[in-house]
Amino acid sequence: MTDMPDPAAKIDTSVPHSARIWNYWLGGKDNYAVDREAGERYREQAPGVVDMARASRVFLTRAVRYLAAEEGIRQFLDVGTGLPTMDNTHQVAQRVAPESKVVYIDNDPLVLVHARALLTSGNDHGATTYIDADLHDPDTILAEAGTMLDFGRPVALMLMGILGHLPDWDEAKRIVRRLLDALPSGSFLVHYDGTYEVQGEALQQAQEEYDDTGADSYTLREPARLAELYEGLELVEPGQVSCLKWRPEPTDLGTPPDVDVYGAVARKP
Repeated sequence: MTDMPDPAAKIDTSVPHSARIWNYWLGGKDNYAVDREAGERYREQAPGVVDMARASRVFLTRAVRYLAAEEGIRQFLDVGTGLPTMDNTHQVAQRVAPESKVVYIDNDPLVLVHARALLTSGNDHGATTYIDADLHDPDTILAEAGTMLDFGRPVALMLMGILGHLPDWDEAKRIVRRLLDALPSGSFLVHYDGTYEVQGEALQQAQEEYDDTGADSYTLREPARLAELYEGLELVEPGQVSCLKWRPEPTDLGTPPDVDVYGAVARKP
């Protein structure tokens, strides 16, 4: 990454950006006034969006920990990773198995700036790298990731909240299938995306108004549509569910609430 041009020069702070708004909702500091303003407008219309952001991070942590601890996965390909926050994929995986290898894929300039800082902070174990590549180009993703990951051994393909940025659902499914086809039996798909099951019209309206700002748009989809991604795969219990309900920690507080992000972990036979 030392030979890359400076990605900071490409950062546009004049329009809100979904990764920075997500960072704001998660309590991060890697955002600008335009992002905070857009995030607050969104939250005023659909207050549950902050719970969605937090639930998605909980799901990532649980899923990666499960794969590393119970399935023995040591390779993770995280496509569309977004801004680093707490409990990033490599941190969760390497706490369980320090030898884990993690490849992050993103094409957002701000993400790449933070990637440089994260990588220079150093790892005592395992390996972590960021690759500047676009989800629309799965062949490049696979070629670049293959320089670090061994595609002869199982890999966890992580698509966390990213497919909503592809308005053409058939294209999204083709990309996922292309990535999965390159991975061996015993690999896993880890996925979540936004729905409108809980907040309904209020969330859809908030999303439409956000899209009208000129920022990167996002398509909310029904869980039944998202479930098409797992055809031919073996779903890990409890299957596709609202993210807080995926293998929740035992508490005295009862059943976790539904939120408008649905996710699953599925094994490639």
